[in-house]
Amino acid sequence: MNFSRQLIDWYGVNKRTLPWRDTENPYFIWLSEVILQQTRVQQGLPYYQSFVKTYPTVEKLAAAPQDEVLKLWQGLGYYSRARNLQAAAVQIVENDLKFPDNYKDLLALKGVGDYTAAAIASFAYKEVVPVVDGNVYRVLSRLYGVSTPINIPSGVKEFKELATKLLNQNDPATHNQAIMEFGALQCTPKKPVCSSCPFKMECVAFQEDRIGELPLKLKKTKVKSLFHHYVVVETPTGKTIMHQRDNSSIWAGLFEFPYIEANGALLSKEVTDHDVFKDIVGKSRFRESAYNQQPIIHKLSHRKIHAYFWIVKVEEELETAVFVEEAFEKPVHVLMDRFMKEFWQRN
Repeated sequence: MNFSRQLIDWYGVNKRTLPWRDTENPYFIWLSEVILQQTRVQQGLPYYQSFVKTYPTVEKLAAAPQDEVLKLWQGLGYYSRARNLQAAAVQIVENDLKFPDNYKDLLALKGVGDYTAAAIASFAYKEVVPVVDGNVYRVLSRLYGVSTPINIPSGVKEFKELATKLLNQNDPATHNQAIMEFGALQCTPKKPVCSSCPFKMECVAFQEDRIGELPLKLKKTKVKSLFHHYVVVETPTGKTIMHQRDNSSIWAGLFEFPYIEANGALLSKEVTDHDVFKDIVGKSRFRESAYNQQPIIHKLSHRKIHAYFWIVKVEEELETAVFVEEAFEKPVHVLMDRFMKEFWQRN
């Protein structure tokens, strides 16, 4: 079996037309790879287009206010990607705008790991280095019947060695694009299209009926439940209060309503007697009401947020309050964005 030749032939017929495939600009390729981490192409494409339009150069991205970058990223999740992206842009600018042109030097950029460095080096500079992402793990695991877990060091090493062995030395860029596309379109996580797969006769998982078992991944870290009671202030002039998260927490740098962290549901009096609530409202008279009796569930990779929203109408203006229109301009996480649009009836 000439794996690379068959793979590239398949790619020539089936590949999608995507803007980052029509360029060798390492900045644009880097943008696309960071955006597409943990994100489907269909969702990531408009974000890529927005970033290219808003920040067409590394210098523009490096010089942008972080709040603006986070706002443009809003909805993609995993916001550390955006912060690292901008930090790396600053690194490049400080290095006399010299974009690293090889795999080893790319790894020195903030937030750039093995996969991203290999993708940029391969696609932009044609360096002979394999790209190994979730799609590649899946294709190789099934095709060769590799049952080593993909999320342990020995598994990562084994799959990279196999990918290196199979890599087309003369055209690494097309080979890498092809195997990732094959995993995205043909050898999908669920319901792969085995009937028309060019490798089905050689595929160990297909021949042994192990498609559903591979690739093997050890169980994830236990998910922790958090209970957040958000205090949504409304002043007489239509203002509210938003706090910005620090850089050491989840959703670092994003804005949200101040909240009380609890062990579950709270009574109204438990909310209004809490120090967090008193710090917000001060001595102003107020009327509070529960927006939702049942928690709104928001799932993260290792956390499950149980969100309660408390609407608090105060009779006086509060010094730190901002107009709702200003609140909508701030970068917020998905949970806040959905609530704000629903509560204030915005599109």
